[in-house]
Amino acid sequence: MQLELAGDSTLVTASSSGLGKASARALAAEGSNVVLNGRDEERLAAAVEDVRTDAADGATVIGHAADITDPDAVEDLVERPVEEFGGLDHLVTSAGGPPTKPFLETTDEEWYEAFDLLVMSVVRAVRAAEPHLRAGGGTIVTIASITVKEPKDALVLSNAVRSGVVGLEKVLSTELAPEVRANAVLPGAHETPRVEEVVEQGVERGEYDAYRTGVEAWADRIPVGRLGDPMELGRTVAFLSSPQSAFLSGVALPIDGGESASTL
Repeated sequence: MQLELAGDSTLVTASSSGLGKASARALAAEGSNVVLNGRDEERLAAAVEDVRTDAADGATVIGHAADITDPDAVEDLVERPVEEFGGLDHLVTSAGGPPTKPFLETTDEEWYEAFDLLVMSVVRAVRAAEPHLRAGGGTIVTIASITVKEPKDALVLSNAVRSGVVGLEKVLSTELAPEVRANAVLPGAHETPRVEEVVEQGVERGEYDAYRTGVEAWADRIPVGRLGDPMELGRTVAFLSSPQSAFLSGVALPIDGGESASTL
């Protein structure tokens, strides 16, 4: 399927690794010009070079280092694709995960930090991007988590705060219509650096004999029998950003290999 993204302009926040990076890679492979973002300049530069290797001919891939919890930095970040590519057609919002803790061990400061990272970063990015997205009939795709449908033990911050992101996405799908479409993806377990780190920690604690044993244990609860490939999510993000999904808006799409049991 041709996604008709060639020559478009896209910003993907928190995209120096993981699902954000996979989304940037998928969009660049379809011909979109892409701005990647991260806080660590060295890791961001490596991600830009990596994404460039798969970019379609004519697609430009650049990086812009910024902390997405800094309001001024977010405004500058959104302006970068406008300056480089003459506009902004697609905004993909991503963010790192908050600390893994149960409710009674989570401090007020951690609640505020999680809200700033997961919700306010999206609020500020959309606020800055809105006039550019409206001008060209753009899209917003928010990468959230399957935990908004089925909470996970000891993930109180992700369970609670990411739900606000999906609520915001639903509001945007009506308030910014018809010029702008807004959707969310809800990833389950994908073999990202964060999941790799969690599994390795399990190996160190003696929960698994080896890394692959840990991955297989995670996969046991997934009906398709494996963890997701980040590019499977990335290609879905590209589809939701494209004219091929023109009648999809206000959707929160689980991408979890069938793990969630919820019917809604």
